[in-house]
Amino acid sequence: MSGSANRPVRRRAFVLGTLGGTVAAGSAALAGPLATSASAAAFGYTDDGTHYVVDTGASLVFKVSKANGDLTSLLYKGTEYQGYGGMNSHIESGLGASTVSVKQSGSTILISVTHGTLKHYYAARSGENNIYLWTNKADTSVSATRYIVRVKKGLFLNDEPDSYTYTNSTIEASDVFAKSDGQTRSKHFSKRRVMDYDYIGWASGGVGLWIVRSNHEKASGGPFYRSLLRHQSADGGGLYEILYYGQNQTEEQRFGLQGPYVIAFTDGGAPSSSLFPGTLTTPWADSLGISGYVGASGRGRVAGVGITGRDTAYAYTMSLANPSAQYWGSARASDGYFSVPGVLPGTYTLTVFKGELAVHTTSVTVTAGGTTTLNSIAIPSSNDPSKASAIWRINDWNGTPGGFKNADLMTYAHPSDVRAAAWTGNVVIGGGSETSAFPCYLWKDVNSGLLVYFKLTAAQAAAAHTLRIGVTTAYANGRPQVTVNDTWTSAIPSPPTQPSTRSLTNGSYRGNNHTFTYSVPASAWLTDTGQYNVLKINVVSGSGTTGFLSAGTAIDAIDLLA
Repeated sequence: MSGSANRPVRRRAFVLGTLGGTVAAGSAALAGPLATSASAAAFGYTDDGTHYVVDTGASLVFKVSKANGDLTSLLYKGTEYQGYGGMNSHIESGLGASTVSVKQSGSTILISVTHGTLKHYYAARSGENNIYLWTNKADTSVSATRYIVRVKKGLFLNDEPDSYTYTNSTIEASDVFAKSDGQTRSKHFSKRRVMDYDYIGWASGGVGLWIVRSNHEKASGGPFYRSLLRHQSADGGGLYEILYYGQNQTEEQRFGLQGPYVIAFTDGGAPSSSLFPGTLTTPWADSLGISGYVGASGRGRVAGVGITGRDTAYAYTMSLANPSAQYWGSARASDGYFSVPGVLPGTYTLTVFKGELAVHTTSVTVTAGGTTTLNSIAIPSSNDPSKASAIWRINDWNGTPGGFKNADLMTYAHPSDVRAAAWTGNVVIGGGSETSAFPCYLWKDVNSGLLVYFKLTAAQAAAAHTLRIGVTTAYANGRPQVTVNDTWTSAIPSPPTQPSTRSLTNGSYRGNNHTFTYSVPASAWLTDTGQYNVLKINVVSGSGTTGFLSAGTAIDAIDLLA
């Protein structure tokens, strides 16, 4: 059946879906490869002189410009959804003059767009309210790799964190805004890592419009990458498939064919789970001649029987990466079993993450049509910093600032947001609230000089100790220099490699995890066991500007080893 046959469900202004369950209140009827034709007699395309016009034989008719490959019309059940501000839906900000062709193969129509070395594809299937897209980027001649679906204003209104419909008060750059009540909005405030969603979009008035993401095998940043997913402004809305974006990027971009990702219309419900990454197979596309296409038979799988040495309080993620491709999967909570299918042949670095902290790496080789089976992976205690004996520890080591003050809010708000607790304030070890009192981010111009108070026993004060501060990213080379009791000050550590763009102010703490270590001599401690030792943490850097754009860093954990 087509997407027009979906069962009605409770309407939501905005839905994000995840594997293993969706946020939508109900499930939509099949609208993907398993769908059957509803009105296939209408299926076909025409050439109106300037566009290829495709009728899916369901409820969707769309147009692609013959001049530049832009998607210029999305007519669903007689209503036009595409476009705002005179702009179309397209790769990046539009490709410009391109070679565009079309062919029909039975129940499939494929439109091919060539712009220099970049190739882009639109496909329609008879009886489906879906558009399948592939993008093959061969080099840097196109600056970023994103597809944006531009949606007319007024069709899907919302006031989610990534919306700025209701405000024009700019507080940072041209993309972070403040409402009159002090809450902040930005298209960057997605709240989600790429592994946390399968589709993005809106539902209202009995219509759902979604982008179902691809598996991101040619994207960059790994499973924990955060980027803009959608926006809503006074002009209209935008839905994104981001494959490479320069904002807070931790990896070099990858090249080659990415897709399919899907523009899907429904009757208000979630898109069919048959379209989700990891479940979508497109054997009907095998013979279409898409440049760089590798079907299921040309791919392999990596599976592991389990993981020992896990901390069962945390989810574990397996990542496969090399310069050409990336994949990931979740380890089973009970025993650590995992399976990562659909992998292109090659040799990969397999990384085991506790939360978002890498605790094990190995090399695996994948062959077409084969399964690379790994014996039980043992994580040495030395690979997990939480296993080290500590006199005190603030937060646990998991590669994220989760648990620290304002940590959750900062994935969908600016640090100046009225909902944020004060970024200043000192911390006392021993009261049980050390983590919630410690700010997730430290800035040179905002809360540098934070004080941590703690007591030591006589035996502890008589020995030297190692202090560790773990960070997840930094802006403008911000890094911690420490002073103990105003008598001993560490050297200024060298800055680790981190993204050079904004991060802490646009919803992302994800950079490169790094641990700073400081060897504190016994002479630095107070010998009176009744007195508090005072640790001062300063953020140092010669870069950055002022306020929340001064040099800063995101904290993972802090501890003093026994």
